[in-house]
Amino acid sequence: MSETNNIKTLSLGCRLNALEVEKIRKNLAPLVNAAILVNTCAVTAEAERQSGQIVRKLSRENPDAPVFVTGCAATRNSDLFYQIPNAIVVPNCDKMRPTAYIDALANAPCNLTNPQIIKFNHHAPRMSKQFIQVQNGCNHQCTYCVTRLLRGPAISFAYADILNDAHAATRNGFYEIVLTGVDTASYARDGMLISDVCKSLLRDVPEIQRLRISSLDPASPEIFKIIDLIHSDARMMPHLHLSMQSGSNTILDAMGRRHTADTVRRIVQYAGNNITFGWDIICGFPGETDELFDETIELAHETHPIRIHAFPFSARPGTVAFDMQNQVSRPIAKKRVHEISDIANDARAQFMAAHIGDVVSVLVEENNIARTPHDMDVKIDGAKIPARTICNVKLTSIIDDKYIGVRV
Repeated sequence: MSETNNIKTLSLGCRLNALEVEKIRKNLAPLVNAAILVNTCAVTAEAERQSGQIVRKLSRENPDAPVFVTGCAATRNSDLFYQIPNAIVVPNCDKMRPTAYIDALANAPCNLTNPQIIKFNHHAPRMSKQFIQVQNGCNHQCTYCVTRLLRGPAISFAYADILNDAHAATRNGFYEIVLTGVDTASYARDGMLISDVCKSLLRDVPEIQRLRISSLDPASPEIFKIIDLIHSDARMMPHLHLSMQSGSNTILDAMGRRHTADTVRRIVQYAGNNITFGWDIICGFPGETDELFDETIELAHETHPIRIHAFPFSARPGTVAFDMQNQVSRPIAKKRVHEISDIANDARAQFMAAHIGDVVSVLVEENNIARTPHDMDVKIDGAKIPARTICNVKLTSIIDDKYIGVRV
């Protein structure tokens, strides 16, 4: 969210939305006197509902300001926003084109010739790491996913542009870089795959001290090359997030996923003990019986992911899964979310306890809260340390799922 005078921004949903909205703001700033820009999310029905609710509130509080609405919810359900008086919809296909906003503003049914922002109380925390988009879109056919329908086919960005973004980040004091996209693992351009992008950035931008990838498809063989890079270069962070969705082969097949439970077992075995994993899990996919969900539970017990982002299945119109039989009730899906999350919480607690006394390199964010290479929170005792500092900390104890440490 922006602090500039003329354009205020709000990003909903994924980190990619936040990255895009800042690029749009920079392009629009010279062209628009005052506006609010909202990048919406439609990954679930609840995310879409909240997008509409937030835009209505912003419109009501700022009746004389154009409220540009873009992103997945605006693209999937534009009628939801056309009903809002000063909301101006720009679909995903045009969101990065500044003239699309100017044209839409010129054709707006309301008079916004003297725009004024009266109330905007959305403030983002200062980021200590820089996210860099390497691709957009997806070519796969997952039966539950509306995002691929709204963002279009996969497009990989030129390495020269990624390199320029990385140089700009380090010049601005960001020494941890996170590569992101809709399907980051599918990156392929000019003979380079995502592992080549990582290796090249570490070579070409020696100022980078920490490099991460936001999420990876377990079906991609690139994961094994990324693991090799983690083993060979300490600047490649040893925590990987997998877009698992399920640990049951039956459900994975119904989802149209391209990996199996054994794929994940091989990845974890290849990684060894010094690399940790996070998962995305959809609970209550159509046809997921208690027995099939137990297969996901068993895989989690076996492979010990330390963080699981679990959420109930949301049937999205236009997807194959929307009309599937044997839909699972919402209460059962929510119960499974808590069950699988508890397993990751236990694994994380055990991992954290095993590393008390270690000295680790951390990235300081705000208020002396820092992140370890394994993406754990650390509260650093003592004098205030500036955000974006990378320093060594001894881990002394654990309180409320957070390390306590001292700088050494």
